[in-house]
This record gives sequence, structure tokens and C-alpha cells, in this order.
Amino acid sequence: MARILFLLADDFEDVELTEPYRRLRERGHDVVVAGKEAGVTVVGKRREAEQRIETSVADVDIGGFDALVLPGGYSPDKLRTDDAAVRVVRTMVDRGRPVAAICHAGSLLVEADVVRGRTVTSWPSIRTDLVNAGATWVDEPVVVDGRLVTSRHPGTSTTSSPPSRSSWSDPPGAAAARTATLASESQPDER
Repeated sequence: MARILFLLADDFEDVELTEPYRRLRERGHDVVVAGKEAGVTVVGKRREAEQRIETSVADVDIGGFDALVLPGGYSPDKLRTDDAAVRVVRTMVDRGRPVAAICHAGSLLVEADVVRGRTVTSWPSIRTDLVNAGATWVDEPVVVDGRLVTSRHPGTSTTSSPPSRSSWSDPPGAAAARTATLASESQPDER
């Protein structure tokens, strides 16, 4: 199974962590949560979920992960000022690893400068940021552009349909499940 990295900071959108995390673990994937400081517990913005940060994003060995999941909420905005977090996102995309960005997580993609020429979706409030960074923004529940999976909000995500520039509607967490499916398919050899 795939080894999947989540990047997380305080005030993440609770269900955008809990559902993908649960679904991926249920499917047997190894899930690791990284943040600014290992050992601290971060809390969701609705105060419904807590998560212990297992490793510092600065200590992440990118080559050891098959995919990346970026929950939304205020977490991406806090992580976009962290050079190590931005480096992880940029490197995962550059190496062709599947990346799921849910809701506001597109702001972290903008900071990593990885949306130019791609079609994406997000929470509407960051649409202009994505467009200004060179993306084509569409008002779709979920968009798959190569190995980049973006979803608009927690109530929308993907199924396990074949990878293509398409969208599907499903319960929360399926964007991460689609990303794991992509990670399990043939991948570039570069780690």
C-alpha cells in the first residue's frame, strides 16, 4: 500500500482531515501527519478534531512518500509561510506524486507555484489567487488534472474513477482516496 503524507497546522477544517485520514487507514495505507513542530497537537477550527503532529515538515524525507494530502481550513494559510512546507508541496508535485488539495488548500499550491497551466477548483474565496498564479479555475466539485486532485469543499470529492480531467461528487475524503489510487498506480521512479 501507499505511504501518504498529510501537512497540517491548527485550525484545519475538521472533516477534511478526519475523513481522508480514516478512509486511507481503512484501506491499509500508511498515513503520516507532518506539521511545523513534531509532538504538538493541532486542533480543527470547529474544535471537533485533534491531531498529534508526528514529524516536523522540515524533517520529512520526501522520497519516502507516495502521495500528499492537504486539508483546508486555515491550516494551508499557516503552512504557506513555512519554507519547508512549501518545499514539500513543490517537490511532491514536481516529482509527479499524487497531491490532493481540499478547499482552501489551493493557497498552499499557489505559494509552491505549482498551479500554472493546470485546471483546479477550490473554495471560491481563493479563486482569484489561483487564477493569478496561472491556473484555470472551474466551479466543479472535484477536478483531477494529471496527479493533482482538487476539491471545492468538504462535501465534494472524487470517486475511484480513472484519472482524467473530470469531476465527481461523493462524501468527504474521497479526494484523498483517489489520490491514494493514483499513488498505487505506476509512478515515476525518481524519489
